[in-house]
Amino acid sequence: RVIFLPGTFQNVSVSQNETVQAVVSRIPSEVAFVTLQFHTQHRNATLSYTRMPGLGLSLTAVDSGLLSALEPGQASLTLFLSSPDADTVAGTGVILLYSSTDPVPGACNMEFNLDIDPNVYIHYSLYETTIRFAPANLGYERGETPPACDKSTETDTRWRLQYDIYQYFLPENDLSERSLFSGIQAVADIQGMMESGKRIMTLLSSDKSMAVFNSIPGQGVIYSVIVRDPLLNTSASYVPVHTYACSFASTLDGCQTLGELLCASDAQGKISTKVFFTITGLAGLFVCFFGHRFFKCELFCMGFSFAAFFFFVLITRTTGLDYNICLAVSAVIGVVGGVLLVMSWWRFGSVVACIVVVGLMLGFLIASTVLFTPLGDLDVFRHSDVVFWVTFCCIMVIVPLFFVRWPREGNITTCGVVGAYAVILAVNAYIYTSLSYITLNILKRFLNNNFSAAFTDVPFQTIG
Repeated sequence: RVIFLPGTFQNVSVSQNETVQAVVSRIPSEVAFVTLQFHTQHRNATLSYTRMPGLGLSLTAVDSGLLSALEPGQASLTLFLSSPDADTVAGTGVILLYSSTDPVPGACNMEFNLDIDPNVYIHYSLYETTIRFAPANLGYERGETPPACDKSTETDTRWRLQYDIYQYFLPENDLSERSLFSGIQAVADIQGMMESGKRIMTLLSSDKSMAVFNSIPGQGVIYSVIVRDPLLNTSASYVPVHTYACSFASTLDGCQTLGELLCASDAQGKISTKVFFTITGLAGLFVCFFGHRFFKCELFCMGFSFAAFFFFVLITRTTGLDYNICLAVSAVIGVVGGVLLVMSWWRFGSVVACIVVVGLMLGFLIASTVLFTPLGDLDVFRHSDVVFWVTFCCIMVIVPLFFVRWPREGNITTCGVVGAYAVILAVNAYIYTSLSYITLNILKRFLNNNFSAAFTDVPFQTIG
């Protein structure tokens, strides 16, 4: 038996075959409903209205929550925690209280198992992370009948409610349980999330209750939804949910073994990725400092990068080849591309033609960087691939055209920027760095037709 105090986090450990009573007492009379949320790092826990969990009366998840509407005169509440697996589950939980004027999260649920479901459901893949939640309803007094969910769309119904989607990044390269629990405790309630989190978007009741984000494997992220009643100026929080976009249970591509470019699908693929980008990083280091002086070497590296990237996208989209084969074939074609660019310089000797090709590499990086900023999250870019790619290509082409007048300065700039970024990609093969997503987001959009709808925010690096 564990006694919860409203708004105070309680760490709980649930052993195998044990059921823990979560008790809250002395609930004030002005409170109309209560939510209990319980969070673990990666093991499932079962939260239930009854001692024996049942369908529609319990939820088993890493981030679970239950909402209880209180009866007149009710001053205490008991819920139950248990471990569904043969392991001890440790987590942290909190009770939050809401009045009759606050919206009721998930009270108009038509999709999930619970009658009133205040939870946010999350699904991730290599490319994107999707969150879904059930619509809320207007608040009501104890003992009253809840307002009808779909009777009409007037302003005196739940259709006036608005949903703010928040995102909170956990410290980078920190997969510890302590870090997660500190983050959860910081943003579990409305005030904490509004102060510490970042509001990504606001959904109306007429919108689909879901949002899509860029997956960042190995980076902890907490998502939450705050439902607001603009007429009464009240709000309530759904149960926050977290993800690392990777598996703690996997021995091949689990969270503990991340660090390489996350296109690899198995251990062998990870080794090939490290080898490829280590060589790329060394070549980039050379180009960064000596590329302009050794012009033919620079041309080979630029031609290699251009051809390898283009054919990696082409092969991946048009064939079902294994990742290692795609990478090997792309590397071979990259060598051919590098040799062809050097041969064209040797045969025709046109500085401008070669600088234009080299400038396209700088243009690609600049265009990727521009759309890596919050500008890339504008609705016009997320909802229209045509607008996105036209804008991207225009920026990419303008850069080499700008440097046609100053080929020497353009070439030196390209060597420094492209070479330095190649080193960053090499570092990313061993240690996570968010700067790799400047180009990785573009690669994801090339390879996945549905990635355009995702918000592409990533955390900036911290020092310390």
